[in-house]
Amino acid sequence: MTLFEGVTSRRVPTDRLTVNVLEVAGRTGDPVVFVHGNISSSLFWQDTMLDVPAGYRPIAIDLRGFGDTDPEPVDATRGLRDYADDVVATLAALEVDSAHFVGWSMGGGVVTQLLRDHPALVRTLTLVNPVSPYGFGGTRGADGELTDVDGAGSGAGGASPDFVQRLRDGDTSADSPFSPRQIMLAYYVKPPFEPAHADLFVESMLTTRIGDDHYPGDLGTTSVWPGIKPGTRGVLNTMSPTHFRIDDLHTIDPKPPILWLRGAHDQIVSDTSMFDLAYLGQLGAVPGWPGDETSPPQPMITQTRAVLDRYAESGGTYDEVVIADASHSPHLETPAEFAAAFHAMLAKG
Repeated sequence: MTLFEGVTSRRVPTDRLTVNVLEVAGRTGDPVVFVHGNISSSLFWQDTMLDVPAGYRPIAIDLRGFGDTDPEPVDATRGLRDYADDVVATLAALEVDSAHFVGWSMGGGVVTQLLRDHPALVRTLTLVNPVSPYGFGGTRGADGELTDVDGAGSGAGGASPDFVQRLRDGDTSADSPFSPRQIMLAYYVKPPFEPAHADLFVESMLTTRIGDDHYPGDLGTTSVWPGIKPGTRGVLNTMSPTHFRIDDLHTIDPKPPILWLRGAHDQIVSDTSMFDLAYLGQLGAVPGWPGDETSPPQPMITQTRAVLDRYAESGGTYDEVVIADASHSPHLETPAEFAAAFHAMLAKG
């Protein structure tokens, strides 16, 4: 594991598993907890942690099956709750009773689930290009209506077998569009931007455990296009809309302030996502697409805004900040713009 100067790592035993935690040496104050996305780890947060203002204590957590945290199996039927409960257990072991939370991509869903289940723990919530509150794939419209009762079009079957094999093989090359490095450069950031620490981020991606209990998960099949449905284990199945659905966020109390921060050019979490099989079908990249009436692309941004609007209408507050020259990782691509919005949110808690 490659750590920046000033960042420390330790493994923290909890009552669920042992969790790897990054911290900034000598920092005390209000905890700020960073949760990474899919196919990554806490290593992606190091610059952001070091940039947190004085008076705050940055903490970044490796989710189970990523980084140096125990690779306990993931029960996808609980949605993202295995991960959220692990974060809660880690904070209990660290004797943290409330914190600011930051979640990126899948991690945004993890911290939203944590907010849903433990609102008193959350001082502020920052969502960075978060997964839709209705999961990934298999829904239509702002209210996340299922396009198929079994979740066809979502789950582990949506992963590229070539990409999965390259993760398994520890591929660090740029030889294929399916190599982890090329996926990062094409989709995590906006081309032609190349992160200064690209090798480190590839190292981080390659910590992803592979298999039915981890990434991508076990495969379910169906006669409904595109022929896949979610299984019950592993990462991608946790985000199936049959397992993960947070359309009642407006019912929680208390309601901390929320910052929704995203890059305008995101191709992963988008109303036209290049990882949504329905959108790829519409483009002709997945054969047999039955059309918009039965399998429209998932409007991920529209869905997130609808859920947050209900949150605001019920007494909460949220700010949506769109960074024009960023994609899926504005904390890496445009750190100054990211910090301006994020640090202002911290001050609200």
